[in-house]
Amino acid sequence: MSKRLFALLLLLASPALWAASLPPAEPVPGGIAIVPLPASGPTAPAARYHGDRVLVVRSGHDWRAVVGIPLGAKPGPQQLTLTGRDGRQSTVVFRIHAKTYASQHITLKNKHMVNPTKQELNRIWREEKAIHAALRTWRASPAVVLRLKPPIHGIRTSPFGLRRFFNGEPRRPHSGIDIAAPLGTPIHAPAPARVVLTGHFFFDGNCVFLDHGNGLVTMYAHMSKIEVKAGQRVKSGQVIGLVGATGRATGPHLHWGVSMNDARIDPDLLLAGKL
Repeated sequence: MSKRLFALLLLLASPALWAASLPPAEPVPGGIAIVPLPASGPTAPAARYHGDRVLVVRSGHDWRAVVGIPLGAKPGPQQLTLTGRDGRQSTVVFRIHAKTYASQHITLKNKHMVNPTKQELNRIWREEKAIHAALRTWRASPAVVLRLKPPIHGIRTSPFGLRRFFNGEPRRPHSGIDIAAPLGTPIHAPAPARVVLTGHFFFDGNCVFLDHGNGLVTMYAHMSKIEVKAGQRVKSGQVIGLVGATGRATGPHLHWGVSMNDARIDPDLLLAGKL
């Protein structure tokens, strides 16, 4: 079979696969909006939300945008900007509903993890630039797995979206879920991906970032050991690292984050199976 024929068959088959595996719609801050698009041709329209490219999938004869909604988004009407093959632009309106997340108070013995020094702040600033670049990665792919296997099995200790206080001081909301597991527990890739970034970071410790294609990126933090390298392709289920307590952590656990069109969303919305 020629490469061109194989690619054509893949493109024809992938829309049905995508439609069958769409995540549940939860159009709230930190959630996902499934937005029907006014396009029915064979080519997906290009969609953007706040300037960021959005994943578009086939649903029957129609197209739908799968939109990650930032935790800081305000409830109310929002819009996507569509660009057709002829270059013409149009907008589609959808609505975000309110959601209130609980609070979490954490006490840390290491005061630097709450109030870093100037030198540490400079390091954090450099690291945040690299992390943000990894989380907003866009790599075109003919098919993206939107139902992710659990990276580990363990005890959920912190859900997504918590308003966090460290030593009584407010910090950013929790942008993933924490799963406690014994030190050294293998962490598995939840779907095929390319490793876009690895490293040791001040707050997140040893981290791996996986690019699953079309704006879907997953993050794995606080590892004791990293088992992959940037640029490497990994299969679903492949070990990418081991559970640890590096960075700002009070015990061995995995912080698992999911970014969709550069918005941190609740990993539970894409989770296929129990932790």
